[in-house]
Amino acid sequence: MLRIILALIAGSLFGAGLMLSGMTDTAKVQGWLDIFGHWDPTLGFVMGGALLPMALAWRLAEGRKPAAGGSFPALPRAGPDRRLILGSILFGAGWGLAGFCPGPAMASLSYNGWQGALFLSAMACGMIAAPRISRHLDRRAANA
Repeated sequence: MLRIILALIAGSLFGAGLMLSGMTDTAKVQGWLDIFGHWDPTLGFVMGGALLPMALAWRLAEGRKPAAGGSFPALPRAGPDRRLILGSILFGAGWGLAGFCPGPAMASLSYNGWQGALFLSAMACGMIAAPRISRHLDRRAANA
């Protein structure tokens, strides 16, 4: 029960942060990505404000266990690989086209009606298809 309550609190704080920072505003996000047009640099502060505490949290979590059970996720591997680069390109293309990434897409269900549900459905289909596509590409690379 404690784990569910903590997840609810963390999810609510995350959603509130997305709303307050403007990450759920597709025009603001697309303005951040439009570096050759009407660039809006304000989301850079949001990203910096998220990355710095997370980097500190990774360091503080080393060798510790979560208070609500389970384990912390492993540190990411050092250095980019083909999967990271391809995934980043696809993520960025989707983010630029729609103005949503997964967190704001979930939050948009509360205010964006059927368009938000349609986007979230398409995103879920992509998340389900990605491992299958990745395995297929790995097999092709191994056979080449």
